[in-house]
Amino acid sequence: MASLPTPPPTTTTIAITTVDEGSATSISAVHSDILQTHILTRLDGPTLASAACTCSQLSALSSRETLWTNICNSTWPSTNAPRIRHVISTFPNGPRSFFSDSFPLLTNLDHPNNSPQSHHDRTSELISAVDVYYKGSLVFSKVIETETVTGWFKCSPFRLDLLDPKDVVPTPIKLLDDDDDTCRDLEEDLELSWILIDPIGRRAMNVSSQKPVSVQRHWLSGEVHVRFATILAGDHHRGSSSEFVQCGVVITCGGSQGRVLLIKEMSLQVEDMDGIHLNGKDSLVILQRAMKGKKGIRRREEEGRKRYQQFLERKKERKERKLRTEGILDMLCVTIGVLGFATFWLFVLCR
Repeated sequence: MASLPTPPPTTTTIAITTVDEGSATSISAVHSDILQTHILTRLDGPTLASAACTCSQLSALSSRETLWTNICNSTWPSTNAPRIRHVISTFPNGPRSFFSDSFPLLTNLDHPNNSPQSHHDRTSELISAVDVYYKGSLVFSKVIETETVTGWFKCSPFRLDLLDPKDVVPTPIKLLDDDDDTCRDLEEDLELSWILIDPIGRRAMNVSSQKPVSVQRHWLSGEVHVRFATILAGDHHRGSSSEFVQCGVVITCGGSQGRVLLIKEMSLQVEDMDGIHLNGKDSLVILQRAMKGKKGIRRREEEGRKRYQQFLERKKERKERKLRTEGILDMLCVTIGVLGFATFWLFVLCR
């Protein structure tokens, strides 16, 4: 269930100059205790990483594990769970490696070569660390573990459900009189972090676009479906339905309890460009490959929406191409049928 969030670290611009008879000295003149206690602890992850690149002194001070542990816990409260803390401790550089894996946006959309994934490279489980925010405040936080070795997982459509069927999570989000206003409010102020962790490979990635890529109200049930998505490279076959896939999280919200939104369902699935959900085996290969791919510091919400729109355009083009192909095949079938029918009667009449 939800836990109280630790206040996030604030971004501070470092500009330290000491004056001695009109001359400036380097930051090395500042005592290391002051840097550790009063400056570095106020930085967020990207700023701390940038500060570590400025000089050897800051690089050494910025590599302290407690700094990165606090940053991970304040950025993602779910990482404070005992199992997650243990898994993070096994990463090559502990919480610093975990942050560098989980914070950036995936930037590698290059397709893999034809070499199959080794059986030994496949993990036996995936761990999900999920945090939901509304207007910067934590609404919900949970950790789930999913085994990946059974035949049921490999052959069934890949789906990670965060909530049990009867679970409902109350939120502070007020239902507005106008449905469009409610959807617009969620699109602007709701945020999601869904970190997938491979404990065997000691890799992680955030599959959320941070901000929703679409918010829609179902015309019949009245439920609101909030979608977050990351677009990943699929298989190596150009033009195939899984050339690119959507790793999408859908949060289903419903009404009442004092006119507030209730989270009724939250699930993660992998979908190809034909709208078909991939099975567990194929999804796991794509996800593990993405964990090893390139990442970059970009505006996640803007880039996420941009890639989602490009994915929708590819889906539309593929659908139109299939319709054209099917139309041509239909015409060929009709033509062959007519010719066959005419040939048959011509043969009968000419006997």
